Amino acid sequence: MSEAAVGTADTIESPQKKAGLVKVVGILGILGGLALIIVGIVVWVMVSSQLRAENITVPDDAMAFQGQTVAGPFTAFVQADIIQHHALSASEGKTYAELEQDDPVRATMMNASFLRASLFTSVVSFGVAAFAIGIGILSILFGWAIHRLASIPVVVRRSTVTTA
Repeated sequence: MSEAAVGTADTIESPQKKAGLVKVVGILGILGGLALIIVGIVVWVMVSSQLRAENITVPDDAMAFQGQTVAGPFTAFVQADIIQHHALSASEGKTYAELEQDDPVRATMMNASFLRASLFTSVVSFGVAAFAIGIGILSILFGWAIHRLASIPVVVRRSTVTTA
Protein backbone atom coordinates (compact mmCIF):
# COMPACT_ATOMS: atom_id res chain seq x y z
CA MET A 1 0.00 0.00 0.00
CA SER A 2 1.39 3.43 -0.87
CA GLU A 3 1.89 6.31 1.51
CA ALA A 4 -0.98 8.04 -0.21
CA ALA A 5 -3.39 5.42 1.14
CA VAL A 6 -5.18 6.72 4.15
CA GLY A 7 -6.96 4.37 6.57
CA THR A 8 -9.95 5.55 8.55
CA ALA A 9 -12.22 3.61 10.82
CA ASP A 10 -15.84 4.47 11.51
CA THR A 11 -17.80 3.01 14.38
CA ILE A 12 -21.40 2.29 13.61
CA GLU A 13 -23.81 1.26 16.32
CA SER A 14 -25.84 -1.69 15.21
CA PRO A 15 -29.59 -1.32 15.26
CA GLN A 16 -31.12 -2.12 18.62
CA LYS A 17 -32.15 -5.74 18.73
CA LYS A 18 -34.60 -7.07 21.20
CA ALA A 19 -32.57 -9.32 23.50
CA GLY A 20 -35.32 -9.69 26.09
CA LEU A 21 -36.18 -13.26 25.15
CA VAL A 22 -32.51 -14.27 25.22
CA LYS A 23 -32.14 -12.74 28.69
CA VAL A 24 -35.25 -14.62 29.86
CA VAL A 25 -33.79 -17.87 28.53
CA GLY A 26 -30.61 -17.15 30.48
CA ILE A 27 -32.56 -16.50 33.67
CA LEU A 28 -34.62 -19.67 33.12
CA GLY A 29 -31.38 -21.62 32.70
CA ILE A 30 -30.13 -20.26 36.02
CA LEU A 31 -33.43 -21.03 37.79
CA GLY A 32 -33.59 -24.50 36.23
CA GLY A 33 -30.01 -25.13 37.35
CA LEU A 34 -30.87 -24.10 40.90
CA ALA A 35 -33.88 -26.44 40.87
CA LEU A 36 -31.72 -29.34 39.62
CA ILE A 37 -29.16 -28.74 42.35
CA ILE A 38 -31.83 -28.58 45.06
CA VAL A 39 -33.57 -31.74 43.81
CA GLY A 40 -30.22 -33.55 43.53
CA ILE A 41 -29.30 -32.63 47.11
CA VAL A 42 -32.76 -33.63 48.41
CA VAL A 43 -32.54 -37.03 46.69
CA TRP A 44 -28.99 -37.60 47.96
CA VAL A 45 -29.99 -36.78 51.55
CA MET A 46 -33.19 -38.83 51.35
CA VAL A 47 -31.49 -41.97 50.01
CA SER A 48 -28.64 -41.57 52.47
CA SER A 49 -30.99 -41.21 55.44
CA GLN A 50 -33.04 -44.23 54.34
CA LEU A 51 -29.91 -46.34 54.07
CA ARG A 52 -28.64 -45.08 57.42
CA ALA A 53 -32.00 -45.96 59.03
CA GLU A 54 -31.47 -49.61 58.10
CA ASN A 55 -28.44 -49.73 60.45
CA ILE A 56 -26.40 -51.86 58.03
CA THR A 57 -22.75 -52.14 59.03
CA VAL A 58 -20.14 -53.14 56.48
CA PRO A 59 -18.59 -56.41 57.77
CA ASP A 60 -14.90 -56.82 58.56
CA ASP A 61 -14.27 -59.09 55.56
CA ALA A 62 -15.45 -56.48 53.03
CA MET A 63 -12.92 -54.97 50.60
CA ALA A 64 -13.25 -51.49 52.19
CA PHE A 65 -15.18 -49.39 54.73
CA GLN A 66 -15.16 -52.16 57.35
CA GLY A 67 -17.30 -51.29 60.38
CA GLN A 68 -18.91 -48.24 58.74
CA THR A 69 -22.64 -47.72 58.47
CA VAL A 70 -23.98 -48.02 54.93
CA ALA A 71 -25.07 -44.47 54.08
CA GLY A 72 -23.53 -43.56 50.75
CA PRO A 73 -22.83 -44.91 47.28
CA PHE A 74 -19.46 -46.44 48.08
CA THR A 75 -20.51 -48.20 51.29
CA ALA A 76 -23.68 -49.46 49.54
CA PHE A 77 -21.61 -50.85 46.65
CA VAL A 78 -19.15 -52.55 49.01
CA GLN A 79 -22.01 -54.02 51.04
CA ALA A 80 -23.66 -55.41 47.89
CA ASP A 81 -20.34 -56.94 46.87
CA ILE A 82 -19.79 -58.67 50.22
CA ILE A 83 -23.38 -59.95 50.23
CA GLN A 84 -22.68 -61.64 46.91
CA HIS A 85 -19.43 -63.06 48.27
CA HIS A 86 -21.18 -64.51 51.34
CA ALA A 87 -24.10 -65.87 49.29
CA LEU A 88 -21.78 -67.59 46.80
CA SER A 89 -19.83 -69.07 49.70
CA ALA A 90 -23.06 -70.48 51.15
CA SER A 91 -24.07 -71.95 47.77
CA GLU A 92 -20.59 -73.29 46.96
CA GLY A 93 -20.30 -70.85 44.03
CA LYS A 94 -23.68 -71.57 42.47
CA THR A 95 -26.12 -68.80 41.59
CA TYR A 96 -29.82 -68.87 42.40
CA ALA A 97 -30.64 -70.17 38.91
CA GLU A 98 -28.05 -72.95 39.16
CA LEU A 99 -29.41 -74.38 42.42
CA GLU A 100 -32.02 -77.14 42.47
CA GLN A 101 -35.53 -75.92 43.27
CA ASP A 102 -35.67 -77.86 46.53
CA ASP A 103 -32.22 -76.70 47.72
CA PRO A 104 -32.63 -74.87 51.06
CA VAL A 105 -29.78 -72.47 50.13
CA ARG A 106 -31.94 -71.15 47.29
CA ALA A 107 -33.88 -68.93 49.72
CA THR A 108 -30.60 -67.44 50.96
CA MET A 109 -29.53 -66.73 47.38
CA MET A 110 -32.91 -65.13 46.63
CA ASN A 111 -32.69 -62.85 49.69
CA ALA A 112 -29.10 -61.95 48.82
CA SER A 113 -30.20 -61.08 45.29
CA PHE A 114 -33.00 -58.84 46.59
CA LEU A 115 -30.67 -57.10 49.04
CA ARG A 116 -28.05 -56.53 46.35
CA ALA A 117 -30.66 -55.16 43.94
CA SER A 118 -31.85 -52.72 46.61
CA LEU A 119 -28.33 -51.59 47.39
CA PHE A 120 -27.48 -51.17 43.71
CA THR A 121 -30.69 -49.16 43.25
CA SER A 122 -29.46 -46.79 45.95
CA VAL A 123 -26.07 -46.55 44.20
CA VAL A 124 -27.85 -45.61 40.97
CA SER A 125 -29.97 -43.07 42.87
CA PHE A 126 -26.82 -41.44 44.23
CA GLY A 127 -25.45 -41.32 40.68
CA VAL A 128 -28.61 -39.71 39.31
CA ALA A 129 -28.56 -37.15 42.15
CA ALA A 130 -24.91 -36.31 41.42
CA PHE A 131 -25.72 -36.06 37.71
CA ALA A 132 -28.61 -33.67 38.43
CA ILE A 133 -26.33 -31.51 40.57
CA GLY A 134 -23.67 -31.45 37.84
CA ILE A 135 -26.17 -30.57 35.12
CA GLY A 136 -27.60 -27.91 37.44
CA ILE A 137 -24.18 -26.31 37.79
CA LEU A 138 -23.69 -26.38 34.01
CA SER A 139 -27.15 -24.94 33.48
CA ILE A 140 -26.38 -22.06 35.83
CA LEU A 141 -23.10 -21.36 34.03
CA PHE A 142 -24.73 -21.49 30.58
CA GLY A 143 -27.68 -19.39 31.74
CA TRP A 144 -25.36 -16.79 33.24
CA ALA A 145 -23.27 -16.72 30.04
CA ILE A 146 -26.35 -16.35 27.81
CA HIS A 147 -27.79 -13.60 30.00
CA ARG A 148 -24.43 -11.81 30.09
CA LEU A 149 -23.93 -12.03 26.33
CA ALA A 150 -27.44 -10.71 25.71
CA SER A 151 -26.64 -7.69 27.88
CA ILE A 152 -23.49 -6.66 26.00
CA PRO A 153 -24.07 -4.03 23.32
CA VAL A 154 -23.01 -5.01 19.83
CA VAL A 155 -20.62 -2.63 18.10
CA VAL A 156 -19.85 -3.00 14.40
CA ARG A 157 -16.69 -1.38 13.06
CA ARG A 158 -16.39 -0.56 9.40
CA SER A 159 -13.00 0.19 7.93
CA THR A 160 -12.71 2.38 4.90
CA VAL A 161 -9.51 2.79 3.03
CA THR A 162 -9.12 5.77 0.74
CA THR A 163 -6.52 5.73 -1.93
CA ALA A 164 -5.24 8.80 -3.70
